[in-house]
Amino acid sequence: MTDPKRAPRDTREYQKADAAHHIHAFLDQKALNAEGPRVMVRGEGLHLWDNDGNKYIDGMSGLWCTNLGYGRKDLTAAATAQLDELPYYNMFFHTTHPAVIELSETLFSLLPDHYSHAIYTNSGSEANEVLIRTVRRFWQIEGKPQKKIMIGRWNGYHGSTLAATALGGMKFMHEMGGLIPDIAHIDEPYFFAAGGDLTPAEFGRRCALQLEEKILELGADNVAGFIAEPFQGAGGMIFPPESYWPEIQRICRQYDVLLCADEVIGGFGRTGEWFAHQHFGFQPDTLSIAKGLTSGYIPMGGLVLSKRIAQALVEEGGVFAHGLTYSGHPVAAAVAVANLRALRDEGWVNAVKNDTGPYLQQCLREVFGNHPLVGDIQGTGFVAALQFVQDKATRKRFDNENDIAWRCRTIGFEEGVIIRSTLGRMIMAPALVAGRAEIDELVDKTRRAVDRTAQEIGVL
Repeated sequence: MTDPKRAPRDTREYQKADAAHHIHAFLDQKALNAEGPRVMVRGEGLHLWDNDGNKYIDGMSGLWCTNLGYGRKDLTAAATAQLDELPYYNMFFHTTHPAVIELSETLFSLLPDHYSHAIYTNSGSEANEVLIRTVRRFWQIEGKPQKKIMIGRWNGYHGSTLAATALGGMKFMHEMGGLIPDIAHIDEPYFFAAGGDLTPAEFGRRCALQLEEKILELGADNVAGFIAEPFQGAGGMIFPPESYWPEIQRICRQYDVLLCADEVIGGFGRTGEWFAHQHFGFQPDTLSIAKGLTSGYIPMGGLVLSKRIAQALVEEGGVFAHGLTYSGHPVAAAVAVANLRALRDEGWVNAVKNDTGPYLQQCLREVFGNHPLVGDIQGTGFVAALQFVQDKATRKRFDNENDIAWRCRTIGFEEGVIIRSTLGRMIMAPALVAGRAEIDELVDKTRRAVDRTAQEIGVL
């Protein structure tokens, strides 16, 4: 194991080599090269160390994915054993293998009975690419090939590949070439930003009714599905009002539009339920999964199908013209099995629901409820967002809220905590294995970062 205090190479040497060969995600590469990225070298539990020996508590589970934290020997042992036995084989030539069979058995034992089949991928982006083709193929089998249009939400996020970017509603990503035909969008249910004088319940219903209006505008016979995250992740950990999802489900059922939930972030215990749609009380037709499926130890994703869709594909669909070289990869499947069994058998999802999740939410509200920079606190279980605000009474946001939140994120690193900024919101999603001591550390270091930010802009 690498000792974080005795780096094998100088950090600046690492940074120069990185700058010479890598294009990083969602950053100005020229600016990053001038600054130099942090070089992370070790992880254990909820903590990370960089090449200079600095220790951080990871309040973001990597990218919402290390649900079991870092350094799990059982997951690395599962990968090693599978590498020794069968490191790779495909699922093309009328073949399968035990690891992927065991994964499916374990996965569907945790899912509601509404679902029966999965198509495995390497990421959430790929899962949503597959979603479009699968939904359209389903409607072809049903004798309705004109049902092609997918409806998403502005500021939704479903990945950064072409079709996934189009499904999402982040316009700066569309500007890079992220648009394809037969995709439409409706507004996000972001009450703090757009609720105005409405009550949350009124706003939630109004946002949901935009889906009905869009379906009628496009023609119900042309709309294949509606995709959304149960709560918005990359868009800012935005939780919709309670009135939102029941109305969305009613509309989808009324117009025979498939309801597709992106569970890439919300799945595998994040809300205290195995899947976030269970927390919100609705029943999707498809689930896009990834991240927590393997706790991020190895890439894997998938598209989970309801019995209605799977039966049509299997019994009437003939050849399913889709496949990936690494779909159902044996090593990824073995790690996923070990991960899911650990989450289940060690009781982490139940703990997030009944103990540590409520404790985190209580701590955040006690510490930040009256903070002059924080206008709203959203979240449940092990996912949360602090909304920065200029005027609490009017919910007026800062014109430069992106800069303020980014500064808070940077100060967070200085304080030894990794949290993320999205628009004017500071978001967190710690590993499900966090105990109360780690939660106290996360909240205290976040408080220091928020306090310092407030002092810099003169509100504290």
